[in-house]
Amino acid sequence: MKKARILLIMAAVLLMCTLASCGSVDKKNTVFSKDDLSGKKIGVQLGTTGDTYCKDMEEDGSGTKVERYNKGSDAIQSLKNGTIDAVVIDEQPAKAFVDVNKDLKILDEEFVIEDYAICISKSNDALTQSINDAINELKAEGIIEDINNNYIGDEKGKSPYKSPEGIEYKNGTLVMATNAFFKPYEYYDNGNIVGIDVELGTAIADKLGMKLEVKDMEFDSIITAIQSGKADVGISGMTVTEDRLKNVNFTVPYTTSMQVIVVRDNESSAEKSSIVEKFKNDFITEGRYKYLLIGLRNTLIIVIFAAIIGILIGFLLAIIRASHDKNGGLIILNAVAQFYITVIRGTPAMVQLLIIYYIIFAPFDVNKILVAIIAFGINSGAYVSEIIRSGIMSIDNGQFEASRSLGLTFPQTMISVVLPQAFKNVLPALANEFIVLLKETSICGYIGLNDVTRGGDIIRSITYDAYLPLLSVAAIYLVMVMVLTFLVKKLERRLRTNERN
Repeated sequence: MKKARILLIMAAVLLMCTLASCGSVDKKNTVFSKDDLSGKKIGVQLGTTGDTYCKDMEEDGSGTKVERYNKGSDAIQSLKNGTIDAVVIDEQPAKAFVDVNKDLKILDEEFVIEDYAICISKSNDALTQSINDAINELKAEGIIEDINNNYIGDEKGKSPYKSPEGIEYKNGTLVMATNAFFKPYEYYDNGNIVGIDVELGTAIADKLGMKLEVKDMEFDSIITAIQSGKADVGISGMTVTEDRLKNVNFTVPYTTSMQVIVVRDNESSAEKSSIVEKFKNDFITEGRYKYLLIGLRNTLIIVIFAAIIGILIGFLLAIIRASHDKNGGLIILNAVAQFYITVIRGTPAMVQLLIIYYIIFAPFDVNKILVAIIAFGINSGAYVSEIIRSGIMSIDNGQFEASRSLGLTFPQTMISVVLPQAFKNVLPALANEFIVLLKETSICGYIGLNDVTRGGDIIRSITYDAYLPLLSVAAIYLVMVMVLTFLVKKLERRLRTNERN
């Protein structure tokens, strides 16, 4: 039976890999200018200026639909798959996408020209002025031009920025928030975040006598990180808009870019790579498999400790609520427990994670793994409590009465008689809760934590291949769930054996 199950899984993975190698659909491009976007499906990255500009087209009654993605690479993949007609995105990332996707092209007509600037908290005017001075000095010295040339044009790789010798970082750390899926401005290379904006941030920090620390997060979380104090500056190819100015300050522009339109190229056919070539490029080259290993390690740490916290909270709340249901006591504690369970079960786990990270722990520099453990532990505790309470309430009242007649106190009855039986009864439900907990950790990327899912996202952002990284992430979760299910079943068999003995 076990062998059949393993063979079935292998066959499913092989089938998905075969489908992955089939490439994109054969759908012809119908967008040849900006005017052709009317009535089409347009892909944009959520929260970018492309999103802002295309939103106006969506509301003009022309039937234009805007599909919003967390990452530009996801929009590009949808374009290749034929689910959207065009992608509006910044010029340099667009060139990086097209370089590795020969079946795509950039229209000659620009969509809109824009300036990039650095966002800073409205309460930190002094830092804004200091960075403005630093940017003006770097422009005058030609350093910003050299940084751009090191990533764009014919001089690529010839003028990397190097910090001046003997510099003293006596003014602390400058924390930079970015979204490292925006080549050549910020992206992963050999496990490090590099790019134009990273070198610019380093040069600015050097001018200020500060050490640069880069925090990778979702693009639409950058301004939140600035507002909450989790980061000092946001440098991520960000354009000044009226809506953003309501929430943060911006420095003087440090470079000019433009939004362009990416479409399918009717005159070009993409070369299809074999599964072996894709596997090598996705995982072996530059040791990219390490992103998944690091993510797996973080995911397991979060799940194990969050489950422990969830069990402790769940048992405590379950006993409080069961005690109240049985004898009417602990009225205040029961009300608190009910309020906690209602709030946690009534709000999404992702919202809870963001609130804990950006609001509750905003004044503190807390490790992100610890934040995730606390957030998921609190979330799981509410569900575990109801599972265990249902198990306690399923035990016949006669056992309570018999235990009390033997002289056992209520706590002794719960610990020695009721809880062991309740635990055995609810074990399958607890296993399901921990499986849900395991899969819920995939939202950790919203606070910039590298879990299994984000590890796959990083690989996708480097290789622009969606299939194998996503299939690998799915396979890792599947294996973890199978292992957890196996352990729970083994525990159930042991409990049944002990019961017979």
